[in-house]
Amino acid sequence: MKLTIKDLYDLSHSRAGSYLEGFTYPWEALSGISELIVEIGKTLPADEYDNPSENVWIAKDAVVFPTAHIGAPCIIGHKTEVRQCAFIRGSALVGDNCVVGNSTELKNVILFDNVQVPHYNYVGDSILGYKSHMGAGSITSNVKSDKLPVVIKNEGEEIVTGRKKIGAMLGDRVEVGCNSVLNPGTVIGRDSNVYPTSCVRGVVPEKSIYKGKNDIVKKTEA
Repeated sequence: MKLTIKDLYDLSHSRAGSYLEGFTYPWEALSGISELIVEIGKTLPADEYDNPSENVWIAKDAVVFPTAHIGAPCIIGHKTEVRQCAFIRGSALVGDNCVVGNSTELKNVILFDNVQVPHYNYVGDSILGYKSHMGAGSITSNVKSDKLPVVIKNEGEEIVTGRKKIGAMLGDRVEVGCNSVLNPGTVIGRDSNVYPTSCVRGVVPEKSIYKGKNDIVKKTEA
């Protein structure tokens, strides 16, 4: 199944595009997100972005509610909305036209343009592709219970990542149903859907519907 950055993402829809081009797999890019944000932030035009605190840049046309917490380093893109009590812990590169919802927590993430994490979501050590959407209460679990490094399992192949913290890699236009849990190292291909209340582990192929561990079906062409 397709796991590479080129398989999952249209890099024209993120300020991290040129950075991501330097890697094969998306989880390889997680360790450099903080440094990337600071590097990009220093180049952002002052007439388009406010710099309310050190290493935090917020587009002037973004809407950030006063109860939201935005930790450094962080970039909030154009026309993005950060709603009540959102908790951005830091190392968050949030694209244009995104929604970071009420009580949603972000940590060490890249959100491509038009991503929505609008209601009670936790997204950590993850990359969410263009127009991907996480339903209310769905979360990324980014640490295994045994605290061992995450291994990506794909059709009998095991890719040793060497990282203890990996959340989920969502391709472009992925839809995750409400109250789903994406276990450490989950990869969901472009244009796939996950049923509500799912517990997802491993790799979901592109253009698929995840109904359960042993019930993944290909979408039919309209």
